[in-house]
Amino acid sequence: MNLNEIPKLRIGDLKASLPIVQGGMGVGISLSGLASAVANQGGIGVIATAGIGMLEPDFATNFSEANKRALRKEIRKAKKMTRGIIGVNVMVALSDFYDIIKIAIEEEADLVLLGAGLPLRNLKILLPDKLKENKTKVIPIVSSARAAKVIFQYWQKNYQHVPDGVVVEGPLAGGHLGFKKEQINNPSFSLEKLLPEIISVIKTYEEHSNKNIPVIAAGGIYTGADIYKYIQLGAQGVQMATRFVATYECDASLKFKENYLKCKKEDLIIIDSPVGLPGRAINNKFLEEVSAGIRKPFKCPWRCLKTCNFENSPYCIALALTNAQQGKLEDGFSFAGANAYRVKKIISVKELINTLVEEYKTASSIFYQMHSKEI
Repeated sequence: MNLNEIPKLRIGDLKASLPIVQGGMGVGISLSGLASAVANQGGIGVIATAGIGMLEPDFATNFSEANKRALRKEIRKAKKMTRGIIGVNVMVALSDFYDIIKIAIEEEADLVLLGAGLPLRNLKILLPDKLKENKTKVIPIVSSARAAKVIFQYWQKNYQHVPDGVVVEGPLAGGHLGFKKEQINNPSFSLEKLLPEIISVIKTYEEHSNKNIPVIAAGGIYTGADIYKYIQLGAQGVQMATRFVATYECDASLKFKENYLKCKKEDLIIIDSPVGLPGRAINNKFLEEVSAGIRKPFKCPWRCLKTCNFENSPYCIALALTNAQQGKLEDGFSFAGANAYRVKKIISVKELINTLVEEYKTASSIFYQMHSKEI
């Protein structure tokens, strides 16, 4: 490989010309528009399934059928717009998790990324025959070496089959986080610390299964220099979400994107989500009122997440995120990564990818020059 050449990302027989996975952003932020644009530029585009049926006419009364119908539509639309790699992000905590996974495989998504829970026995009916038959790759998203070990051990013992890769998500990510509040700013839980620990766990399973299992770094990755850094630390690719929000092709409303452009570093806060996890979001009047104890009355017609304590929640997170996606930020809020305040303008996915590649090459050249002087 040329010194300045950005490496490819291989996941089984899939080969992305760039080691960039666009992170799945639920409730309508990353659908076929963004995913296909990223795939067309050589990255891996990802459709998020959480709340995907929100724009279907019967979502309020029949959310499960609306989600299934919408997911089929979005995968098919993406495949018409690109010949690149299209993945589907699925939260394990979804109450319709099984139905969503089944459709992703039936529609031959290239891969599924599984977060917000451990994908263990709830996959039994689909593994391993369905996945082998349809060639859909499975990649869990984890936040600790322990979680990675639990998943890989369970799969190896019960399915005689291990995941095709793993995403390591650090505490600087946006949205729901797989950490306790006190761990988020603790250096012991940083991505730099987590990555080598998880690489060490995965090496054992690579040797046993005789296949390459790429480890993909995520959470707070913003520039091409960041991509270079994590690949030097042993990752075979990175997952990025926040940076893709301020693109023309992102499926969110213009007001949602402008919320990123306007936010300052101090606006990025950690909230207690009704689903039982901390989350990183952009502070606004809605969240200030929630913090002040003002309830937002609602009836839960969906029970979309198994972990949601909707009976005691001051607001419906699915409704709040749906409102935000549509630009109604007075009735909702935006999830965002720790670097969202660095977003200054809306650009095309193509321009963003070109910028990341140039930044990567510059970081590579600087490292080479410094290393040459030391020698």
